[in-house]
Amino acid sequence: MTGVDIRLLRFMRTRGHSPGVEKAVKALGKLGNNGAVWVMAGVVLAIFDSGNREAWLICALLGPVAIALNYVVKLVVKRPRPVLEGLRPLGGAPSSLSFPSAHATSSFAVATAMTRVDSLGALAFLLAFALALGRPYLGMHYPSDVLAGALLGVALGLIVPLSL
Repeated sequence: MTGVDIRLLRFMRTRGHSPGVEKAVKALGKLGNNGAVWVMAGVVLAIFDSGNREAWLICALLGPVAIALNYVVKLVVKRPRPVLEGLRPLGGAPSSLSFPSAHATSSFAVATAMTRVDSLGALAFLLAFALALGRPYLGMHYPSDVLAGALLGVALGLIVPLSL
């Protein structure tokens, strides 16, 4: 792990923390578990935009698919989650593997795909950034895990076919 990655993680773990902010970031992180927020968003958009229904439903499925692909990368890389002395993580995770961040991968995959469906889909990047930045804030990932997840997600979002 590079010194920059550790210093940035320590900065994110020690700045801007209050009970209210931590509670909000944890709640947001739970929405990102298994791509749930992206499934919900895609289904809602499919209901209200029948002209792009198929593409929105593909976006809804992309979140969980991106997480599954992400887990394959985790199994290959096998980077353990961060451990900072005196700063325990503020959340739990389904595995002890850290690289890349599944929240970042699924979020950036879906935000990228949503932007391809409709230019207003770019607003999804606001949520994607919030979900991704919450991971090192909670001590669940190194910043480089999030960056790698975001890059993987953008690639997935660009290559996924938006029609069957």
